[in-house]
Amino acid sequence: MMGAASNHIPGDWKSGFGAVMHPDDREAAVQALETGIEADGRYRLECRIVRPSDGSTFWASSTGVLLRSGEADPGRVVGLVQDITASRMLQEQREGLVAELDHRVKNVLSAVQSMAAQSARKALSLEAFLKTFSGRLKSMASAHALLTATRWRGASMGSIAAAELGGIAPGQTRWEGPDLILTPRAAQAMSLALHELAINAVKFGALSVETGRVDVRWLSLPDGGLELQWNESFGPRVAPRARRGFGATLLEEVTGRELGGEVTLDFRREGVSAVIRTAAGAIAQPLAPEPEPENEPEAAAEAPVMPAYGGPARIDGLKLLIVEDALLLALELEAGLEEAGASIVGSAADVDEAMTFVDQPLDAAVLDANLNGASVMPVAEALAARGVPFVFATGYGDSRFNLAGFDAPVIRKPYDVTQVAAALAEVTGRA
Repeated sequence: MMGAASNHIPGDWKSGFGAVMHPDDREAAVQALETGIEADGRYRLECRIVRPSDGSTFWASSTGVLLRSGEADPGRVVGLVQDITASRMLQEQREGLVAELDHRVKNVLSAVQSMAAQSARKALSLEAFLKTFSGRLKSMASAHALLTATRWRGASMGSIAAAELGGIAPGQTRWEGPDLILTPRAAQAMSLALHELAINAVKFGALSVETGRVDVRWLSLPDGGLELQWNESFGPRVAPRARRGFGATLLEEVTGRELGGEVTLDFRREGVSAVIRTAAGAIAQPLAPEPEPENEPEAAAEAPVMPAYGGPARIDGLKLLIVEDALLLALELEAGLEEAGASIVGSAADVDEAMTFVDQPLDAAVLDANLNGASVMPVAEALAARGVPFVFATGYGDSRFNLAGFDAPVIRKPYDVTQVAAALAEVTGRA
């Protein structure tokens, strides 16, 4: 292992073991060895070893003890050297992943902070701010979900359009185009762009009336980029805007820079038209299929996911149980559902606490799938046995907790209370 025959390694530990230590590690390792021997006759250290035979390097963990037969005996060190190269590589990979995660989280928090400040600056009321801001957060979350599914290699334009438009006015929206993959950065920007256009159409444009229509097409440009065309028709007459909102700024400036291209808006009287052009750098390579493990079990059916948009829900008088380990989110749910007329029978943060409410008179429940690392399935099974309907709230995919095993809708985090209310109305037959 050391790359030298035992009779070629000097008997003195400093000139022997110390001689094969990597130069960058030698001083600290020798100091650790000497300090341990002088203190209690024992040492433990980790360092890189350079094999004299071929110059190759490996990480070693060494532990040893000084043995003496008497006071006059200078003693000898007996120890064990282990090759820990593989474990050190795993440790370095973990540290790299943690550093990358820290970087991404800080970027996300910075983006959320900026979006909150800009949304608040342009909002006319607190209610308008909360509605607009939560919608933009959900758009960011949907983009992250798409990217997570591909291990952050990119997202297809079709999946982005489906995520942002699929839950809005079924039958009034249509999208089509070639199978193009956007880079993670471009995918997040495009998701926000489509979200802003969709929200504007729902509030003021073609999707504010039943006769309206939105057509979205995208195509490849000769320079390798992408052009997306958004056209609204058969909606109300579009009036000139008296003030410029953050949505327009996001579309024309922020999204344009993120996509490396340009965004143009035309508020035509017959309907809003937008053209988004990206640089070639926004397009990623086609995603290679992930290798399928041998003997992989058949995938379970996915639980139904509630759309991000919907009208007011009738939940007045419902007796509800909330199972959510995030205190602030639980408080928001309680307040919002009570404002909608529901009665909160109990709020629990873990499985044991939730089980104490299962036998109470309940009309429905909201279940966080992951309770500080524990599955909420025991609570779901107990409620199902009593015939109490429930909805899942989760930031995980279905496979993480086998949510499809229950006939219950799933609400993806982050969400707003109106989504939860709509799901509760559905499972209790009030939709």
